[in-house]
Amino acid sequence: MEVILTQDVKNLGYKDDCVNVKPGYGRNFLIPRGMAIEATESAKKVLAENLKQRAFKEEKIRKEAEALLEKLKEVKIIIKTKAAATGKIYGSVNNIQVAEALKEQHNFEIDRKKIDVAGENIKEVGTYKAKVNLYKDIKTEITLDVVGEE
Repeated sequence: MEVILTQDVKNLGYKDDCVNVKPGYGRNFLIPRGMAIEATESAKKVLAENLKQRAFKEEKIRKEAEALLEKLKEVKIIIKTKAAATGKIYGSVNNIQVAEALKEQHNFEIDRKKIDVAGENIKEVGTYKAKVNLYKDIKTEITLDVVGEE
């Protein structure tokens, strides 16, 4: 019996794979639990169309991420925060402040979860690097200049 998996199944396959299983396993286990659907001609056509649309969307997102990568390579962000004379910051600078500074200074809207500040939080004035994960394998580093204000 041929089925199309609707989710990842351990030791069988991944979502949207078309696999052969024994009829009892397909009818009594996979299909009732919503883990698979029967692989009819119409289901195969729908699957092919869905895969084509998903590939198109992923390619569009990848192109946008690559365009943003080129723009971000030369970006330097200045973050002003209250600091003591010794250079210690009152509080800390984290990925939330970096995301806000990117939006204010350069008009780039990047989700804060995609920004990785070295050591989680910055607690002293200075120059730092932050990693930005734009897409699966598209990553870059931006320069953060943390300055104290009175």
